[in-house]
Amino acid sequence: MKNEWPLWEVFIRGQHGLAHRHVGSLHAPDAEMAIRHARDVYTRRNEGVSIWVVKASDIAASAPGEKEPLFDPSNAKIYRHPTFYDIPDEVGHM
Repeated sequence: MKNEWPLWEVFIRGQHGLAHRHVGSLHAPDAEMAIRHARDVYTRRNEGVSIWVVKASDIAASAPGEKEPLFDPSNAKIYRHPTFYDIPDEVGHM
């Protein structure tokens, strides 16, 4: 396993989207090559406008089983929810 290239997670922003979405994983020796491989593998139909690659080993994530203790404190802070604000239509995406 020492001879294997690092695993990269690939995120693509579509032409009509505002956010990147995870589309898959691939192995590559470095970030530049990972972007090139991601372009070849995940954007065959010219659907992407931006590619992000992140080493899988650099991603830290919470466990779904820890949802309650992680997110419950924010539910008590109602001022964080945008229900008190009127957003004008001309603002667009927010």
